[in-house]
Amino acid sequence: MSHSWPVYGHDWAVEHLRKALANGRVRHAYLIVGPESVGKETLARAFAQALNCADPDEAARPCGVCRACKLIASGNHPDMLYSQLDPATGTLRIEEVRAVTSRIALKPYEARYRVAIFRDFDRARPQAQDALLKTLEEPPPHAILILLAPATDALLPTIISRSQVISLRAAPVETIRDILIERRNVERAQADLLARLSGGRVGWAMRAIDDPTLLEQRDQALTMLDNLLALNRAGRFEIAEDLSKDKLALYPLLELWQSYWRDVLLIAQGAALTPANKDRCAALERLAGTLMPEEALAALRATRETLQSLNTNLNLRLALEVMFLDYPGLRRG
Repeated sequence: MSHSWPVYGHDWAVEHLRKALANGRVRHAYLIVGPESVGKETLARAFAQALNCADPDEAARPCGVCRACKLIASGNHPDMLYSQLDPATGTLRIEEVRAVTSRIALKPYEARYRVAIFRDFDRARPQAQDALLKTLEEPPPHAILILLAPATDALLPTIISRSQVISLRAAPVETIRDILIERRNVERAQADLLARLSGGRVGWAMRAIDDPTLLEQRDQALTMLDNLLALNRAGRFEIAEDLSKDKLALYPLLELWQSYWRDVLLIAQGAALTPANKDRCAALERLAGTLMPEEALAALRATRETLQSLNTNLNLRLALEVMFLDYPGLRRG
């Protein structure tokens, strides 16, 4: 499917939004859901470009070269608004929601529409979500609200019902590999590795090409996990204390550990599948060889439950300590 949008792996979503634009059926609120780094914000920005592109040919929007397209791509357009999470709690506070909705009510400075992108809207508590309802019910004619979230579970039904939901799915390994080869000229072996490490997240794979520190941080996080399994309870609790100081950093860390434990479980069960973390096959096989499948499953479940509970008002240090007690190794120490 051919289009000019800077979006890869989600052609159906692009086509859906293009048809809405062509038919004059743009909604005032969209809810884009999907895994972290799957491309939600990339799609939201591309939609904002298409809405405000200055190209006279509507079918060619977004052109990517006009003032509006360039400013939106750089994050500097005066009519683009972005919500920010509270750095201390990792939540989207009610004050932030109110600040963005008050600004979206103003007339555009230079664009057709003012567009507000609410990142990580699942981290908004019910009261903060309620603060958005009035704007959703009576949106200004020039306003477009785009909410981003990994899923709808933590969102109020009233928020969901007043938004056009677009669900982005993880892309197959082959799709991401081909995109990296064709669009970014990545060598096939490296493209295949990044595609598998991405977990179906096109955005992560794209960023990993431009930012080598992503792979370095990943390697450090997995080495931390390997080292942690050799520690006693006191050593694990020290790491829990350190990790609990940065809640926002825990989301990508636990997602990575979750994928690692999934690989360990598959190997322990003898599954004939290529692990997502294929560059660490030797370490995965060593670990799987020391465990019963039940132990790997318990660690996977503990990691998943802790990750899912990050959006609640939990004691981070205690939650991590409990998770580490479910990780294997203590009984052999």
